[in-house]
Amino acid sequence: MTDANTDTEPGRVEATHPETPRRLSIDEVGDLARTVIQNTEQVIVGSHDAIEHIVTAMLGRGHVLLEDVPGVGKTMLARAIARSFESSFSRVQFTPDLLPSDVTGTNVFNQKTREFDFRPGPIFANVVLGDEINRAPPKTQSALLEAMEETQVTVDGTTHALEQPFTVIATQNAIERNRTYELPVAEVDRFMKRLELGYPEPDAESAMLDRTVGTHPIDRLEPVASLDRLRGARAAVGEITVEGPIRQYVTRLANHTRERAELGVSPRGSLALLRAAQARAALDGRGYVIPDDVQHEAEVTLAHRVRPASGADRTGKDVVRAALSAVRVE
Repeated sequence: MTDANTDTEPGRVEATHPETPRRLSIDEVGDLARTVIQNTEQVIVGSHDAIEHIVTAMLGRGHVLLEDVPGVGKTMLARAIARSFESSFSRVQFTPDLLPSDVTGTNVFNQKTREFDFRPGPIFANVVLGDEINRAPPKTQSALLEAMEETQVTVDGTTHALEQPFTVIATQNAIERNRTYELPVAEVDRFMKRLELGYPEPDAESAMLDRTVGTHPIDRLEPVASLDRLRGARAAVGEITVEGPIRQYVTRLANHTRERAELGVSPRGSLALLRAAQARAALDGRGYVIPDDVQHEAEVTLAHRVRPASGADRTGKDVVRAALSAVRVE
């Protein structure tokens, strides 16, 4: 089932592709990111790092997977960040009976024109929230693969471009393993970051309870950034300098995981780490990437791509942490 709330006209297929957005300065990118973070924190308490990671992922043209126990605010966090932008937003509740066409859209026969018209699904939005994505079978989850990688969907042989910018924020139920499906490796690899929120600290939980008595703050949250500014920020982040030694450092980190795990970091993962590091540099007001940016982003960007050897008493995080300890910048 879907719950779409978009600013686009019903039946619209063509995506919005501005010719050339005005590229923001590094200072403007940092200001935009901090404004969105502060706006989101009007709703979400005690998750500053997670909010920061999602915002930098959006600046780096990435998607985010939120995995944790139910009830810690994963869906509300995604909604709050989406509302902070003047963007189209849609929510898809993934269920066992959800079909791929429920996500991408379908062709419907028009009795007047005697032709088939494409009815876009909820994937046609700037920010798409996939709620409990692992409750749907792999066939339905695979409907996201083309969209997340190429910002387009193909239905009955016809390709339809998605809205730009386009970001998927998906939540995953980490508890009911017997009632969920494991995400395909190819899909997991398309998420720039995987985040875990954890339970809030007592003071943060108390503040959350105080804010949500009566009207929920999400209902009063207003956008603080336009799509044009987000496009301009993305353009600026993409131009941030990454010197040769930094690129080589990322490559050696990836190779270290490949040599010590059944499945190591893919080239897509290496690129995701570089883009995340660029966004981190912009957030810190720099037009160039330093090793600290890479190290700050490495665990949330790489760990979910690593599968330790069968029987090994290690997790993907352990492998990435070992790589960070062993690999030096040259």
